Amino acid sequence: MNTSSSARILKLAFLGTGSMGLPMARRLCEAGHALQVWNRTPGKAVSLTSLGAVVHAQASAAVAGADIIVGMLENGVVVEDVLFAQGVAAAMKPGALFIDMASIKPREARDHAARLGALGIAHLDAPVSGGTGGAEQGTLVIMAGGKAAEFEHASPVFQVFGRATHVGSHGAGQLTKLANQMIVGITIGAVAEALLFATKGGADMTKVKEAITGGFADSRILQVHGQRMVERDFRSRARLAIQLKDMRNALATAEEIGFEAPITTLFEQLYAEGAEHGLGDLDHSGLFVELASRNGMS
Repeated sequence: MNTSSSARILKLAFLGTGSMGLPMARRLCEAGHALQVWNRTPGKAVSLTSLGAVVHAQASAAVAGADIIVGMLENGVVVEDVLFAQGVAAAMKPGALFIDMASIKPREARDHAARLGALGIAHLDAPVSGGTGGAEQGTLVIMAGGKAAEFEHASPVFQVFGRATHVGSHGAGQLTKLANQMIVGITIGAVAEALLFATKGGADMTKVKEAITGGFADSRILQVHGQRMVERDFRSRARLAIQLKDMRNALATAEEIGFEAPITTLFEQLYAEGAEHGLGDLDHSGLFVELASRNGMS
């Protein structure tokens, strides 16, 4: 239980209790925070009531009077709709802080920050990495963009979720998340292709993974996603469709800033073809299935 004075006086709201948001909201409740909650599908938030959270039918009702509002919504279009079409921004009290933890485009984050600022509301873009496991265990990596003072104000919340780093001004958090997702998406593809290559040649995939563990090719992706490939366990922790969205956001941002990203371009095409072949709801390590199919491997 978090018993610090700052934790006791903060009134929090949480918007979006999907696969990532639900365990994050649960951790806030377990840390002793007073929490108001909204989710587009209310039933997905009901379990939080046993922990003291109050679930609202309208997002604008959930944020009324809150000191800090955390958003864990699907994409930039949804964030904009909830903030400005569903009346959430208008319902926030002046001086409140909105922490957008969704993965959206940097330019969307900067636009939201400016529009909220005009209403006297502070903003941080603070996307995360670590998947549902990190959300449940409180080990998420958080990349925050915005003013240093707002970052410090958000620290009691970030401490519940994991490790936060202030990476720059508005939009920098999203830019860092896109860089993260470029590395994740590309590395998943590299691991999948290498394991399939070795298997096609007659090696034991399990032993190949074991053999390269600890060498220069080792990585968290090899250990976590590579194991899912070995076990053919593609239950979604982070959907392939979301990985594709992030790759596309990275390429759109690259075009905006005049940056050539040929490797990301190639992998965006691979993930897109996987989604077209019905793999979008698999874990993003399910790119393995697309590459296996190309090679006539079950």
